Amino acid sequence: MAEEIIDNGLKNKLTEVWGAEATLYYPNKYAGTADCIGVYEGRETILDFKQSNKPKKKEYIEDYFLQIGAYSLAHNTVYNSNITQGVVLMCTVDRLFQDFKIEGNELLDYQNKFLERVEKFYNLFVK
Repeated sequence: MAEEIIDNGLKNKLTEVWGAEATLYYPNKYAGTADCIGVYEGRETILDFKQSNKPKKKEYIEDYFLQIGAYSLAHNTVYNSNITQGVVLMCTVDRLFQDFKIEGNELLDYQNKFLERVEKFYNLFVK
């Protein structure tokens, strides 16, 4: 499955790698580990690699987009980058490759949705 992601999703598309399994944080709010950060198809990008038992539709992977929103917001805040795109590269066990992209206002919406979830968490559990 990794070969499918490399051959179909990364070759000739990922031109710079800024980090792999890179720890990111948003000050005083959250932290996590991004699969890959770099320049993808000429744009600063968060990439997420996934495996799946069956093909997915975009509407089924909103949690992946929330994660990309969180990581892009953290990287932009801490490193003053300009990540404007997130990409999920996925392969099923029978080697079907899929890619999903969010960018622009859609990425901003997921960043905001993630921050709303963080605020709800702090309001419920942190006193």
